[in-house]
Amino acid sequence: MEVVGATFKKAGKIYYFNPSDLEINVGDKIIAETSRGIELGEVVVDSKEVNQEDLDYKLKAVKRKATFNDIQQAKKNKEEADKAFDICAKKIKEHNLPMKLIESEYTFDKGKLLFYFTADGRIDFRELVKDLASIFRTRIELRQIGVRDETKMLGGIGQCGRQLCCKTFLRTFEPITIQMAKDQNLSLNPEKISGICGRLMCCLKYEDKSYQEGINNLPNVGDKVEVDQGTAIVTALNVVKNTLTLKLKNNERIEVSADQIKNKED
Repeated sequence: MEVVGATFKKAGKIYYFNPSDLEINVGDKIIAETSRGIELGEVVVDSKEVNQEDLDYKLKAVKRKATFNDIQQAKKNKEEADKAFDICAKKIKEHNLPMKLIESEYTFDKGKLLFYFTADGRIDFRELVKDLASIFRTRIELRQIGVRDETKMLGGIGQCGRQLCCKTFLRTFEPITIQMAKDQNLSLNPEKISGICGRLMCCLKYEDKSYQEGINNLPNVGDKVEVDQGTAIVTALNVVKNTLTLKLKNNERIEVSADQIKNKED
């Protein structure tokens, strides 16, 4: 089955559609039906063959390539959604709800107005939805999101001095563990290994595979090894330099290349 991949937000998840015999290329704007309604998206994956069984959703077809008027309509929707944000924030305050409004957006056909928010627990926003529905005369959907999604929407500058990865190119969040920081011999100070969202930085994942491969080729800390100076105990590893810090029998500590290890004792 031939498909094209499109996204509906910058660095958003990629969804696949039947191109419907249309000549569609990467960079083209399209109008397609999604689970949220009719949306305007951008093609980011060129035509390719996939099995329907590999998709976890029913494949839908591209309705048409977006026109100039479609793009102008999307811009107008964005302006109106920004105004709706201010109104919703005011209503949240009036209802005294413990929630933080993050973003608002209309679907392309304005069949639905979505508000994204964060909160510490579950929120009863039924009365708020009624108020908003009476004001905007369309379907209202409030979605509670986590701190990582909040940061992705708002963006910011990371410790590296660059725009956040999640805002610029990371389409999905992968599990990040403290073990990744340990394997990379990083300081476990939460302030140094956490992102703006307060969670472990996504970039800890980037080099994790290389570190795992490097560690697998080195002795473990605590192992006894043989070097020219005699038997020594491994006290530290440097995967990047491919070196080991050893403690000799006279308690002297030396750093040697992994290639200088004659053998590892079990």
